[in-house]
Amino acid sequence: MAARRRTSSRFPFKSAVFAAVISIFLFRYFAPFRRKETLTLVSEGGKNETGRNNNNYIVRFREYKKAEDHRRYLESELGLGGGWEWIERRNPAMKFATDFGLVAVEGSVAERVVGEIGKLEMVKDVNVDVSYKRELLGVSGSGGGGGGGSFSDGKKRPGKIFTSMSFSEDEERHHAVAETSNSSIHWGRELLAQKSQVTSLFGADVLWSKGYTGAKVKMAIFDTGIRFDHPHFRNIKERTNWTSEDTLNDNLGHGTFVAGVIAGQDEECLGFAPDAEIYAFRVFTDAQVSYTSWFLDAFNYAIATKMDVLNLSIGGPDFLDLPFVEKIWEITANNIIMVSAIGNDGPLYGTLNNPADQSDVIGVGGIDYNDHIAPFSSRGMSTWEIPHGYGRVKPDVVAYGKDIMGSKISSGCKSLSGTSVASPVVAGVVCLLVSVIPESDRKAILNPASMKQALVEGAAKLSGPNLYEQGAGRVNLLESYEILKIYQPRATIFPGILDFSDCPYSWPFCRQPLYAGAMPIMFNATILNGMGVIGYVESPPIWNPSDEDGNLLNIHFTYSEIIWPWTGYIALHMQIKEEGAQFSGEIEGNVTLTIYSPPSPGEKTKRRSTCVLHLKLQVVPTPPRSKRILWDQFHNIKYPPGYIPRDSLDVRNDILDWHGDHLHTNFHIMFNMLRDAGYYVETLGSPFTCFDARHYGTLLLVDLEDEYFAEEIEKLRDDVINSGLGLAVFAEWYNVDTMVKMRFFDDNTRSWWTPVTGGANVPGLNDLLAPFGIAFGDKILNGDFSIDGEQSRYASGTDIVRFPSGGYVHGFPLLDSSESGATQNVLSNSGSGKADSPILGLVEAGEGRIAVYGDSNCLDSSHMVTNCYWLLKKLLDFTSSSARDPLLFSQSAKQDMAIYVDDNQLPSRRTDVNFSSYSAVLGQDLICRRDSRFEVWGTKGYNLHVRGRNRRLPGYPIIDLGRGLNSTTPNPFKVEHSKVTERRNKGDTQGNHLLGILNGDELDMPVLVGSHWLVPAAIAITGVLLFLSIWRIRQRRRRRKRGSGSGRLGNL
Repeated sequence: MAARRRTSSRFPFKSAVFAAVISIFLFRYFAPFRRKETLTLVSEGGKNETGRNNNNYIVRFREYKKAEDHRRYLESELGLGGGWEWIERRNPAMKFATDFGLVAVEGSVAERVVGEIGKLEMVKDVNVDVSYKRELLGVSGSGGGGGGGSFSDGKKRPGKIFTSMSFSEDEERHHAVAETSNSSIHWGRELLAQKSQVTSLFGADVLWSKGYTGAKVKMAIFDTGIRFDHPHFRNIKERTNWTSEDTLNDNLGHGTFVAGVIAGQDEECLGFAPDAEIYAFRVFTDAQVSYTSWFLDAFNYAIATKMDVLNLSIGGPDFLDLPFVEKIWEITANNIIMVSAIGNDGPLYGTLNNPADQSDVIGVGGIDYNDHIAPFSSRGMSTWEIPHGYGRVKPDVVAYGKDIMGSKISSGCKSLSGTSVASPVVAGVVCLLVSVIPESDRKAILNPASMKQALVEGAAKLSGPNLYEQGAGRVNLLESYEILKIYQPRATIFPGILDFSDCPYSWPFCRQPLYAGAMPIMFNATILNGMGVIGYVESPPIWNPSDEDGNLLNIHFTYSEIIWPWTGYIALHMQIKEEGAQFSGEIEGNVTLTIYSPPSPGEKTKRRSTCVLHLKLQVVPTPPRSKRILWDQFHNIKYPPGYIPRDSLDVRNDILDWHGDHLHTNFHIMFNMLRDAGYYVETLGSPFTCFDARHYGTLLLVDLEDEYFAEEIEKLRDDVINSGLGLAVFAEWYNVDTMVKMRFFDDNTRSWWTPVTGGANVPGLNDLLAPFGIAFGDKILNGDFSIDGEQSRYASGTDIVRFPSGGYVHGFPLLDSSESGATQNVLSNSGSGKADSPILGLVEAGEGRIAVYGDSNCLDSSHMVTNCYWLLKKLLDFTSSSARDPLLFSQSAKQDMAIYVDDNQLPSRRTDVNFSSYSAVLGQDLICRRDSRFEVWGTKGYNLHVRGRNRRLPGYPIIDLGRGLNSTTPNPFKVEHSKVTERRNKGDTQGNHLLGILNGDELDMPVLVGSHWLVPAAIAITGVLLFLSIWRIRQRRRRRKRGSGSGRLGNL
């Protein structure tokens, strides 16, 4: 009896253990998406190595008051001491009210003190006092390359990120020879003769002959200062110093040169407005350093002293320095016409500098004397709106900026080139135009909007450059003069016409027509309101087609309901209605928008004006699915605001990824190539749930930095396997050790800068590709290789560490420059040769096809070594049309066994940076934005939750992927590709296979849940069995205790 009792008492325990094992097995086996641990991100502090440095912060207040009043307010609220102190600013603005104060805060208490200040009722916000460093005279050589002089050999120099500004004649000489090597010496001498007469090229002498010379125009020059006794200037009214140095003189020569272009009177280097009143604001030190607080004080002084025109030949990519940006708005709101250079980061696209990229500022690009866009001149579009919108047209105008003559530091003339030279050319033109208007009428007629209207409407459109290179075209002084003579305050739209037939000017719109079913084409135009600093949209914009065909066009508008200061935007989201699927032809008409402003002094009624935007659009029948490519823009993150590192680590002087990564910025050459190849490329600025995969041959993912919603991962798996969507992925490097090495302490923002991800977010991509058994590694590979005679450069790309059997993989002997790869490289060099690293893979997955490549540098025109457009075309032919290139699909490349590494060998996410601050996914709602199809605006996307009956696909387990809008009736797999789902190692035993499942190892291709009720039902049943087993054990133990207790009582 006792033996039987012991046996029966152990059985429930064994049952419980068995049930627990079964529960774990079922949970791990049937979980369709095994999620990794929740990403935990910790933000970094802002201390330096010692943690004892004081940080300077700009405290912006809600009202203008004397600085002393602001100081007393902070002291009354915070008390004296406590780790902060007020910084006295002794400069000419002291006698005027101010809207900000500068405080020093001890690093150890910065977070607490800044938080307390920010909560005060009279405080608007608190920002770090950012330092500017501008290379004004080309100390680092020629421009271009993005970021210019801020970085050297991979290290950041002191100061805020800047771009190189202008170049001396000596520095430009070898470039000039290269560009004119086929020209005669006689031509070169004529060019030199013309350089000193840039004013005559614009017809300035015509206005001089009429008595207009810039008289009584207050011209503010924000630069390096000027010497009071310079012989080239007759009207230096005031010099002010806003720096920490005790001098008003220009010791660099840049400020003097800029002033000479605007108002010089030397015959060799004449300025445009010799009688303009020069106000020299010295905002840069001899070391070419400036701070935001210096600019804010100088801007406030310019407002208080009522400047008319302001030239700012500086710029950088940081359009999120809010105190600076918002002060520019205040400058223009106070009727100061600001002119600024767009930057010297050409010929790259998406490289506009701030503040020239602001709509209320006249942004100036550069051309040479042959009316060609200067190679150094930055190109648009603006990148503020990217990745979830579309940029504005910039520059506004272009002017001569190459080999321009201007004043030297003490006397004489010299030649400089750069957009910082083109900017004062336009500023001089503006000064001259202001003097045309009688002084009593100037403030009523002239303002930043009316002056920009006169410039862009009068500009001469150049033959060849597109609108993101030239804006409205070359400044035409005399045409703008005629416009201003009869100007009446009005509102207009710039550009005023979008003509798909006008190529190349209307690029990229003229390169790809509209068609039904496409993602909306977006066009972002600027509203210029010359009627007042503030304006309002009276009623929504209206589309007025010129004939019945125009009714096939559906336009949704987003726009500024309040126009301030002087400018706003109107964005057109255009798509062809479904009934126009077979239409071919032109659609023409006008978009009208009515703006009104409050009456000016002396007027009783509102000012009202109707703006017109003329459209002439090309429409074609909807292309076949195989010719349609969808470009993922949504998962792109750029600088600013985050430290997103460059893609090629070989580029040492430009460490930031700030060009937008858009089809029409740094991937514009690739876009043109795809169009030439007959592909139609659309942009997706919303999550993957917001497009219908049945319409596209390939989803193209290039150099992406963001994470992915779980719904996106699930939908993409369904789209590829069941809807036949092709997937092409171009990744980038990702190595945590390398990212840590790229970390630096910025002495200006008093904070650590650390990359928030690698060139691409490989852990995120690996999550996305996990259902297909594909993953990238953390090597940083470099080297040259050849496929079918095509030479390619692999520049800081990554390797493939997981790929299913049955696919085709190509590897090459490349050098691993990652930290972990250094030792291996040494061993390889001392002994055997370098092993091949897999970098290119192609595989069929269900009805779809997938191609992955570990590097995007060969598609990115920013720092491209060699292009791989030929490879992209072969990959798209495969993913979209199942066309197999014999070389890429050779038997030698076929994988009989899967490539596989364990989870702990995959790249991991960083947990020491606050990635969610920059992500559009982490902590965000999944929603379809206004760049998706109209029918899903504001929703989570196409229906993914409607489920159909289970169906078996050859080579796969039972799959239930539903019958949502993106599902189609599947065609069977080809028999030879059923190997895709084989175990990754043919030698695996069944026991090892099951152990791998228990351990959570991923299979070569997805093992999907049989149905949605099976997993919870199975787990629930095993849980009940486990509970009953434990309950039986406890019951038996209680009975034994009662039995033994009664026996003891009986013995007593």
